[in-house]
Amino acid sequence: MGLETLTALELAEKIRQGQVSVLDGVKAVFEQIERKEGTIHAYLDLYKEEAFERAAQVEKGMAEGKYSGPLCGIPIAVKDNICIQGKRTTCGSKILENFVPWYQAEVIERLEKAGMVIIGKTNMDEFAMGSTTETSAFGVTRNPRNTDHVPGGSSGGSCAAVAASEAYLALGSDTGGSIRQPSAFCGVTGIKPTYGTVSRYGLVAYASSLDQIGPVGKDTADCAALLEVISGYDPKDSTSLQREDLCFSQALGGGIEGMRFAVPEEYLTEGLSPEVRSAFMVVLEELVQMGAIVDFISLKTTEFMIPAYYVIASAEASSNLERFDGVKYGFRAREYDGLHDMYKKTRTEGFGEEVKRRIMLGSFVLSSGYYDAYYLKALKARAVMKQEFDRAFEKYDVILAPAAPYTAPRLGESLKDPLAMYLGDIYTVAVNLLGLPAVCLPCGKDKAGLPIGLQMIGDCFMEKKILRAAHAYEKRREAFIRFGSEKKQVVFPEIAKGDAKV
Repeated sequence: MGLETLTALELAEKIRQGQVSVLDGVKAVFEQIERKEGTIHAYLDLYKEEAFERAAQVEKGMAEGKYSGPLCGIPIAVKDNICIQGKRTTCGSKILENFVPWYQAEVIERLEKAGMVIIGKTNMDEFAMGSTTETSAFGVTRNPRNTDHVPGGSSGGSCAAVAASEAYLALGSDTGGSIRQPSAFCGVTGIKPTYGTVSRYGLVAYASSLDQIGPVGKDTADCAALLEVISGYDPKDSTSLQREDLCFSQALGGGIEGMRFAVPEEYLTEGLSPEVRSAFMVVLEELVQMGAIVDFISLKTTEFMIPAYYVIASAEASSNLERFDGVKYGFRAREYDGLHDMYKKTRTEGFGEEVKRRIMLGSFVLSSGYYDAYYLKALKARAVMKQEFDRAFEKYDVILAPAAPYTAPRLGESLKDPLAMYLGDIYTVAVNLLGLPAVCLPCGKDKAGLPIGLQMIGDCFMEKKILRAAHAYEKRREAFIRFGSEKKQVVFPEIAKGDAKV
């Protein structure tokens, strides 16, 4: 077994012990990229020469005591809506195909201070709008578990890179499940932190009140270590929080005896794949065997989550994307007649269909006469959801949910029915609407061998609780987490009815 099979923390330990060099880890990643990238297409840009130079710098810096963190020398991929100074940042869109930022995202500064090596920029749905990484202007990304299927989105490139061992870790962004859903589809682990925990400075905005950068890794420990690196107050971001409890790795290692888990009954109704349901029910049984308390609850606002999310997200997107007009930077149409015609043709040629759809929806719900009927109602629904989740967290430590109603669809299927694609976000959008933390990790496979993801949701600032629970469960199913054999799934009829407590 080669270095590419190690987790990030395992590789970092070997580097510290002098068993391998930083350059060895970087070479292992690029060897995987050379073997697989022609099929997977996880990356939009690769920085091979710079990565080798950086590896030598980090090696020297470690010898001099400059770098000493737990992830020193680890190769990492970055989603292409996070700005790196002097490097192309496209957001998967033609309208930014030649945009090179003159500033750097705060998370990139933190990666460099931690001694990490940036491998390249990963593919994504255009402006993070999509659930499959098929709306990118630069081609689709394929799921490494089965290349006929999508990797999920919008952080599909980041999750595919980690799943294919083309990176040990990756950064994604999560606006309505864009880290957690592709993590589920690709069989990796992803975390969406509490809103404001990670600086959004240098993240190209989709919906500013929902967006959050988070880590993707092979397991919970890797993600917790990376979350420690990128978290912290940033005065450049007005939504950044001052938190003291950022030692997330300290939460790992404890059991879950006595922890209380809640399962919303509404999440187990029509629309959930039988195979996903079966895997989810096995999780509940296993948690009980581990000493946890699992109850069913009702979240009556579930039916409003998707409409409220898409009204709010589209409204914010229509405002954020108005800056892309061909005047100061980015793509500009070649032929036009006057300023307004230049605006129209630039946006028509530069934006893809999904982005145009959401801009039009957002402009509509913010327009005179419809603001109160749609946007204001969505904000009120958001407030009611917050109250309902607050009541649940008064009694329970963690809310459990599937990450998606189904496993990864085949390429091309989701784009045929955009509404069905939107409905697939039912289990993830509330986390973003309410600013909550959540972790997604593998919990099984369907009959085709495609991964199934489990989502653990915590109250605001309670990352340590969900990380503790996720790590404990992960250790129980380590054979699957490390991509080994998987035990047969079993349906528990008495639980599946949804009318009994576990």
